[in-house]
Amino acid sequence: MAPAEGILPSQAIRALIVSEEVKLAEPLLPNQLQPASLDLRLGNIAYRVRASFLPGRGERVSTKLDDLQLHAISLSQGAVLETGCVYVAPLLESLALPDDLCAATNPKSSTGRLDVFTRVIADGVSAFDTIPAGYKGPLFAEICPQTFSVVVRKGSRLSQIRFRAGSSEARPVQDIPLSVDLAGDKDGLVGYRGKRHTGLVDVDAVGACSTLDYWEPIYVRGKKRLILDPDQFYILASKESVQVPPDQAAEMVPFNPLVGEFRVHYAGFFDPGFGHAEAGGAGSRAVLEVRSHKVPFILEDGQIIGRLVYEKLTATPELIYGRDLASHYQAQGLKLSKHFK
Repeated sequence: MAPAEGILPSQAIRALIVSEEVKLAEPLLPNQLQPASLDLRLGNIAYRVRASFLPGRGERVSTKLDDLQLHAISLSQGAVLETGCVYVAPLLESLALPDDLCAATNPKSSTGRLDVFTRVIADGVSAFDTIPAGYKGPLFAEICPQTFSVVVRKGSRLSQIRFRAGSSEARPVQDIPLSVDLAGDKDGLVGYRGKRHTGLVDVDAVGACSTLDYWEPIYVRGKKRLILDPDQFYILASKESVQVPPDQAAEMVPFNPLVGEFRVHYAGFFDPGFGHAEAGGAGSRAVLEVRSHKVPFILEDGQIIGRLVYEKLTATPELIYGRDLASHYQAQGLKLSKHFK
């Protein structure tokens, strides 16, 4: 019997691994499988390239790398990826998808909150983070640190992948607008702005960095508004609490590209159970990773800046976010990535 349409849960992803429709160059790690996604791991090499690229129809990423790479960097002992540079790294996971299964990728929450612009590319594909049904071949991560230079190594997990049975188009069951909170907490804290010229951030080291060495706290003063400076990175929070039922998954998408010159989503996947009361997450808010473009832009308290799109899973996952998997972000308010103490 054909599977129901929707996002695949953890047990279905595990079955794809067993059947080698998802191929692993190294064994699955204990916490690599998420409620509705799989973490993707960097391989043992990264290539510094001249510019971001897509392979295009009929082209292989490896062929493009032969032409565009500046030099290769071993990740076996760890390596620094510098801000403003573009790197491409083969992943330890590859795919042999059936014709009724497609996939989408997204940066992990911690990656987005570090302002590490990360996208997945595949052979013959003309769009980032999009894997067509029936795809058979390798996967690559394109990595461009924007604010902080980072240390990565073989096995570092910057991206995650979701699998969708049936139509390649999302079939939302609800679509909820999200607005920005600029009223602040009891102390008036509304967010953080990333500092320039800081130390390195090791993407695998939890709680290793001092917050004030990397971030400038932002407090409300007078009017509840924030002027976004061009090419600065901000961590803000939604006014709304977010709940994702255990039988659904959600993704943050842009509200409307015409409402302002800023980007508000880097890591958009919300797992089944996020913010759900039964999983200990009542009151969880969405953290917003915001970057203005070429002009200053004023955000007002309560301004709608994103949408949360919910989709059904083909089955309730055996793993629920916050209940079966320990999380740094369940029941969160305004919160930086796990790397900061």
